[in-house]
Amino acid sequence: MRIAQLANFVGAASGGMKTALTELGRGYVDAGVGRLLVIPGPADSVSESEEGVVAQVRAPHVGSGYRLIVEPWRLVDLLERFAPTSIEWNDKLTLLPVAWWARRAGVRSVCLSHEQLTDMFAKRSGRPTTSKVSIGVVNRLVVRSFDTLVVTSRYAQNEFQRVADAVGCPVERVPLGVDLATFRPHDLTPPDDGVLRLAHVGRLSREKSPHLAVATAVELHRRGVPLRMDVYGEGPHLDELQAIAGSAPVVFHGFVDGREELSRRISAADVALSVCPTETFGLAVLEALASGTPVVTADRGGARELIDTRSGAWAPPEPEALADAVLAVAARPRADRRTAARRRAEQYPWSETVQRMLAVHDGNALRVPATA
Repeated sequence: MRIAQLANFVGAASGGMKTALTELGRGYVDAGVGRLLVIPGPADSVSESEEGVVAQVRAPHVGSGYRLIVEPWRLVDLLERFAPTSIEWNDKLTLLPVAWWARRAGVRSVCLSHEQLTDMFAKRSGRPTTSKVSIGVVNRLVVRSFDTLVVTSRYAQNEFQRVADAVGCPVERVPLGVDLATFRPHDLTPPDDGVLRLAHVGRLSREKSPHLAVATAVELHRRGVPLRMDVYGEGPHLDELQAIAGSAPVVFHGFVDGREELSRRISAADVALSVCPTETFGLAVLEALASGTPVVTADRGGARELIDTRSGAWAPPEPEALADAVLAVAARPRADRRTAARRRAEQYPWSETVQRMLAVHDGNALRVPATA
């Protein structure tokens, strides 16, 4: 098997996608699969690595931290030389002409969808009806272009299932995984000061709902709960978030260099907040759970599917309801909630994700049972 992974629109703001690409690519190579990773870059280049061949395709900047391949036909020569048996798209819109080439060439095409466009565009535009009509057209084009569509949650699957069934495009649900060796509980003795310690990890941009996480901490502070909330991440809305926080004890740390250090900081928290109601999966949720920290999330979206009643809680995406959920989780015995969080994360190893994606690429996805 030879798999080409196409990742367009990759930049500083796409940490989750880059993590998935890295872990899947490493798993493919470890399984003896030939792997080519194609990404946008400042100039054309090809290099060899322990994780396969990496090809950069010259692409312009299209936003803060992003490059985008705008000439998809330039990938065809590259793919013809690599001769993949299957191609994996990590962006379902910008490289559709390559999917049409793959169909003519008899190469299997697999689209790994990383976002739920209907809710995401509605949230950004404030026009849910217009968004649903427009995204419906896009989704019909997508399911007609690929042999298989892969989604990471039931929430994401709901957007596609009806239109995919209408044209006979299989939709496979493959949850992503977590690095259980790097993200792990750390033996930290919490200060005996009665302070509730919260953590939020993620890009500080509207689609990740950091505003709601900070507002939840503010609500707890308003109730007189002694707390400290540590926010890890960068993004364009830092000023807005600082204004929301006001005098509440919310500390913005910016980017944390090193995944193990990030795990240590998450592990020091009593509860992690990952409250975006339009998240299609939630790698930050799994990283917190793997670090032994229970998670409070919204009662809808892909992140909700990662939490059970022992490893965290969920509530409507409103500060008052989420604050109640935080207090309920924090009231549980510390050792119990940390053990339950870790056990939940252990249900999502990257090895299972790789196995199931290889089955999809081989055309045998239905032989692999779905994770509960």
